Amino acid sequence: MRDLECLVEARFGVGESPVWDGDNNRLFWSDNTTDEVHAIELSTRARRIWHFGDFIGSLGLTRSGRLLVAAGSRIVLFDPRNGRRDVLATVDLPPGVAKLNDGKVGPDGAFWVGTIAESEPNRHPVASLYRITGDGRVEEKIAGGLMVSNGLAWSPDTRTLYHSDSRGGWIDAWDFDVAAGAIANRRRLRDHHRLRDGAPDGGATDLDGAYWSAGFSAQCLNRIAPDGSLIERFPVPAAPTMPCFGGPDMKTLFFTSLTVHVSDTINARYRRNGSVFMARVEVAGVPVTKFAD
Repeated sequence: MRDLECLVEARFGVGESPVWDGDNNRLFWSDNTTDEVHAIELSTRARRIWHFGDFIGSLGLTRSGRLLVAAGSRIVLFDPRNGRRDVLATVDLPPGVAKLNDGKVGPDGAFWVGTIAESEPNRHPVASLYRITGDGRVEEKIAGGLMVSNGLAWSPDTRTLYHSDSRGGWIDAWDFDVAAGAIANRRRLRDHHRLRDGAPDGGATDLDGAYWSAGFSAQCLNRIAPDGSLIERFPVPAAPTMPCFGGPDMKTLFFTSLTVHVSDTINARYRRNGSVFMARVEVAGVPVTKFAD
């Protein structure tokens, strides 16, 4: 990783869900401590902000050119060209679950999104993982057992789904069936040490099959092999929350960062915590699919 640059200097509480929009040469992201969705056009550095009235969980692109936004318990189809918003689905959140969290469009054209349990001292493993289809159907794929569902990404051949629990400290791999939109054969890919590896937050994959995991509590990005071994650890000058590949050659790595969930000492040491960064990498990323709306 080289030529690291602070793309947007800010103090976002939880910068999250960077999504590369190659058709418009722009990056979307959110601040999950607010109701804000942000965008920046790379050539002009012009920025936009939209508000959704609920805490944001994650974003995705759609085939129609709209944006898919997980806001509170709702999945909203949003058109940034005219501001129109349509609620596609509402997830029935059980007691103890705060809101929708990390989500990403899968190779099956559906939106896969998890939830986050209420904060300590009431945080229990009651969060789940869902699959949302273009007709608004909600399927629960992992029923409970999670605290902070995170890290969704797919292997280049689409046959493996990666998924993490930031609070649990683990990354799992699942067999993925594109045609059926199904997962099976869950296995532990890697357990993370919070201080050495960082709590496993958002993820992305590259064309060599490696999985990139943001370790915010250790201020690093971990590049992990399909067998779970660490290929390389990249220290970064912030607490990163999620990587995203983009640019014309898909060799620009963007990542968001946070200021909450880390100590005042860390925030004082890393003055650009909460900012959005970009860097160049040697291997192109796997393009994220667009939602079949």
